[in-house]
Amino acid sequence: MPHLAHVALVVRDYDEALAFYIGKLGFVAVEDTYQPEQDKRWVTIRPPGAPASATTILLARAATPEQARFVGDQAGGRVFLFLATDDFDRDFAAYAAAGIRFVRAPAVHDYGKVAVFEDLYGNRWDLVQFADGR
Repeated sequence: MPHLAHVALVVRDYDEALAFYIGKLGFVAVEDTYQPEQDKRWVTIRPPGAPASATTILLARAATPEQARFVGDQAGGRVFLFLATDDFDRDFAAYAAAGIRFVRAPAVHDYGKVAVFEDLYGNRWDLVQFADGR
């Protein structure tokens, strides 16, 4: 059955991206393998607590000037990724303490509690605790 295995996130540099996603957001490194034939790395991460079968984020280093233009703006200024949590207040406090920049304050909606933050490149993410536990 088809499923999403990875979502590519274009980054400027593998190590600075790993420092942010692992060091500040607490993500887990799944794989980091050098591919000499293409002089790139296959780097995948996932949120803490996500099952091994979960879709991972593939950190894809921009290899051309055209690709580099999209670092930090993969969704044209809209929220790009949605990070679900089982404890919004805990994670919001931890991310704020780690220096994560929130561009939209926490709000409660019928679907749940949400705030928008930016990653180190400016991509926008929702931190969301869905009301129905999704």
